[in-house]
Amino acid sequence: MKLSSYDIADYLDNDEMVAAYLDLAFESGDISRIAAALGAVARARGMTKVAKATGLSREQLYRTLSAEGKPELATVLKVMAAFGGGLKSDFQGSRGQHASRRSKSRKAA
Repeated sequence: MKLSSYDIADYLDNDEMVAAYLDLAFESGDISRIAAALGAVARARGMTKVAKATGLSREQLYRTLSAEGKPELATVLKVMAAFGGGLKSDFQGSRGQHASRRSKSRKAA
């Protein structure tokens, strides 16, 4: 029997799949898992392309975006921007609270 290696990057072929995969990694709170997930997406999108977009070397990205890597927040933000995304908070009910605060402050003025 012949076994082939499995690389999740081979299956991250659309934005919905990438978003779901990264969401799961971030929700885990595990830095190693987040770094590895960012690395998988970078491989799927093309490491050279991501390196050019971030201004970081391919070697640095491979090293940092691995399960052993510990990317700094600045690196995560650059990489997410290179993917065409970013980070945002997702607090329960936050949209309704912001809207009601704005309308209250407008009424007070």
